[in-house]
Amino acid sequence: MAEAVDIVISGGGVAGLGAACVMGAAGFSVLCVDPTPPVTKATDPGADLRTTAFLQPARALLEDAGLWPALAPQAAPLRIMRIVDAGGDAGVARLVRDFNSTELGDAPFGWNLPNWLMRREMLARMAELPNVTFRPGMGTATLLTREREAIVGLTDGTRIRARLVIAADGRGSPMRQAAGIAVRTTRYGQKALAFAVTHPIPHENVSTEIHRSGGPFTLVPLPDREGHPCSAVVWMEDGRRALDLARMPDETFAQALAERSCNLFGPLTPVTRRSLWPIITQVAERMAGQRIALMAEAAHVVPPIGAQGLNMSLADLRQLRDLAMAAPDRLGDAQMLDCYHRERHRDVSLRATGIDMLNRASQVAAPPLRDIRAGGLNALYSAAPVRRLLMDMGLGARRQ
Repeated sequence: MAEAVDIVISGGGVAGLGAACVMGAAGFSVLCVDPTPPVTKATDPGADLRTTAFLQPARALLEDAGLWPALAPQAAPLRIMRIVDAGGDAGVARLVRDFNSTELGDAPFGWNLPNWLMRREMLARMAELPNVTFRPGMGTATLLTREREAIVGLTDGTRIRARLVIAADGRGSPMRQAAGIAVRTTRYGQKALAFAVTHPIPHENVSTEIHRSGGPFTLVPLPDREGHPCSAVVWMEDGRRALDLARMPDETFAQALAERSCNLFGPLTPVTRRSLWPIITQVAERMAGQRIALMAEAAHVVPPIGAQGLNMSLADLRQLRDLAMAAPDRLGDAQMLDCYHRERHRDVSLRATGIDMLNRASQVAAPPLRDIRAGGLNALYSAAPVRRLLMDMGLGARRQ
């Protein structure tokens, strides 16, 4: 007889572990599996050195899951989102516009945390939930769905019966493929470098996004490191240039960093290794199938602009949690999953399209097009009503 649980979660990244905490805290029995055990130290091989900005709507979900008390002391608040256009002369910021969280209220836009640290705290929280089981080193291999349940085959040969399967297993999701759900993929020829730096000028809780040909260069606040201001960097570039940067000697790389950051925070000193990530936009044709829901990168992948990636994933999770708690006896049935698809797919598609447009605009190299981009940014960010609307949209707020 196959083991039975309410929910099987395929994927042990930040999204999958977060889903296990949220659904477990909601009272459902959960089994989460991932073929690669999570890395929970920044210095260990394979550590995910990217960071994630949790925007305001995510906080309530993390509080409900019992995660926020452990995360809050280690999070850097984001009070200003600064947009810089540096498309002219090298190393010169020719346009600077700020989104200030005080225009929306007293709270910051969000809080920034390293991905490896979030994995550590999520694992600790899962260990406190008796109805949640995590099996690292094991993946999902097969999926058989019926009207009343799904049967998931694991890589060790065991089978698990579940009312709902949540695919949080990445852009190449084996569960999405097993469910026969197609994706639309856009490639930009870009890669992103991710690493952390210290700098002499305090960041003052400002997230800074510098636009220049090749893609945005983003510095996101982190807590101080050994007494020095610290930021996470995501540097998007054309693929060949990104590979060259990843291989540069430290001294040469430091010079390139100074130029690309427009010296806004003084000399940047890398304090972690450089990791390299491909940049794509990918959206699943459906967010759900029979007895399976897609979330996070199994459902959507976007360039790292505007802190949208994981926050879209948490919006997926919030919708799933709310639907499941509204009618627990209908967990994973066609009505629930059709509703999930309708509620999330349109929003995901709109945000992916918007981020695609911003990324393409940031890539332009011809001087006339760079000037048009700078003029457009200036017009958008100078108009207070438009600025407030963009901030609301960035936070995932819905206007009635």
